[in-house]
Amino acid sequence: MFKLLKGLQSVKELSKLIIAHKMGITGIVLFAIFGVIAIFAPYLRTVDPMRGGLPVNILQPPSSQFWLGTDNLARDVWSQIVYSTRISLTIGFVAAFVTVSIGTLLGLMAGYFRGKIEEVIMRIVEYFMMLPFLPLMLVSAAVLGQSIWNVVILIGILAWTGTARIIRSQVLSLRERAFVEASRSVGAGDRLLIFGEILPNVVPLIFAQGIVLCTWAIYAEATLAFLGLGDPAVMSWGKMLNLAYSSGYLTRAPWWVIPPIACIVLLILAFTFLGTAVSDIMKPGYREARGL
Repeated sequence: MFKLLKGLQSVKELSKLIIAHKMGITGIVLFAIFGVIAIFAPYLRTVDPMRGGLPVNILQPPSSQFWLGTDNLARDVWSQIVYSTRISLTIGFVAAFVTVSIGTLLGLMAGYFRGKIEEVIMRIVEYFMMLPFLPLMLVSAAVLGQSIWNVVILIGILAWTGTARIIRSQVLSLRERAFVEASRSVGAGDRLLIFGEILPNVVPLIFAQGIVLCTWAIYAEATLAFLGLGDPAVMSWGKMLNLAYSSGYLTRAPWWVIPPIACIVLLILAFTFLGTAVSDIMKPGYREARGL
């Protein structure tokens, strides 16, 4: 329990440092805006984003009735943007959680046990790293079906290798530290050493990887949706661009195209700023240089 609290304390301390970082606080503000939009979507003057409207309202520019205009089926673009925020954040967080969990577990095992276990895990990592990601995502999405959960599963299966390698490198150093040797000398078992001593010390690194993978998952979903392999039952930013392109209005209805592009860029920037802040904070001497 003490070690768990130690890990949570590391996250709390990391959060304070991020808030004090200019890019970190910018990322938090941008993310908070998207978070509020996603949580309160039904209360932000929205309607069903998949429901068509009256023919007279087809491709209406922004107005007091339709804040961001309408598409070629008279659907409200504002409602599509708002509800698509939920989809992007859900995919980003769930995919990042799955990916980081797999990568962290295998990285811990490879770094701690060494020998044959490490060799087998690292050969698996190298195999998955050689797979061409985008073509495999396209084929898998076509075979498994067009569902946001299939996208999450695919990202979780294919994107964990970087996390595993980074965690393994850190564990190789931590397993030789004095505090681990002290616990081992008093009879601590492998499970306690891995999850009680080593894991809490890689929590900030796991947090940083989670931020990177959120960005990557959001971009991957938008790419698949734009290519027509998104979930047909839900609206997403990538699907909005796909519909605008396939209907021939990509350049003729800017109010339909610019908002999803802007949202994708801003959300990715939010996570990128957070990732940059965490990367800076984890550099040796960062706190001392700023008197923290």
